[in-house]
Amino acid sequence: MSLLAAVGRAVLALLAAIGRTALFGIETVSHLFRPPWYPREFGHALLQIGYFSLPVVGLTTIFTGGALALQIYAGGARFSAEAVVPQIVAIGMVRELGPVLVGLMIAARVTSSIAAEIATMKVTEQIDALVTLSTHPMKYLTLPRVLAATLVMPLLVAVGDVIGIFGGYVVGVNRLGFNASTYLRNTIDFLEPLDIVSSMTKGAVFGFLAALMGCYYGMQSARGAQGVGSATKTAVVAASVLILAANFILTELFFAA
Repeated sequence: MSLLAAVGRAVLALLAAIGRTALFGIETVSHLFRPPWYPREFGHALLQIGYFSLPVVGLTTIFTGGALALQIYAGGARFSAEAVVPQIVAIGMVRELGPVLVGLMIAARVTSSIAAEIATMKVTEQIDALVTLSTHPMKYLTLPRVLAATLVMPLLVAVGDVIGIFGGYVVGVNRLGFNASTYLRNTIDFLEPLDIVSSMTKGAVFGFLAALMGCYYGMQSARGAQGVGSATKTAVVAASVLILAANFILTELFFAA
């Protein structure tokens, strides 16, 4: 009975955490339709989440695209199917690897930054000061970051997809001996509009989840330096797990037979 009680407590705690997070997300979205708005904070969030994430997104996807081309060529050689490298690199990057890798990189870079920033503000009582100045913390801190991440992530995913395919192209042409024009033609002909739509949709959902987790756990941070560190760690873990879970659900919705 003690084991069952422990399992029950864990399940109830998990459900309670999911409920609190869902309510936090609903409240955040509700503020989108009620003034005041803070365009300066929104612009700053766009810059931090979008522009300054381009280097890590580019480096991650170009090496992944190159490695994917090598792996597919080596695997395809066992069945005399080396010619499928351009098609599989394109579909692999656009449907799965591009959105997921960019999402995880944003979780590592942006979620941690948001959680640490908001948790520090809470520890130093800056959030209490906002309330004293009649400024709603969720309007000023949460909504601009979540909205910016949701809007800019599809663009980051699109850039990551293109750079990843380019990495596969460079390896395919210079290392594996593919004809450049044939490689590009096979890549373009094989992709379908649904592949691109699914990639952009995943990017928007992943951006929303990554920013939301950073804001939520930052707001829930305990006092002290240890509380800030714990909030940051938990936010990154939660964002990464939710991104992977959402990726499975969206893939099932878009591509289920």
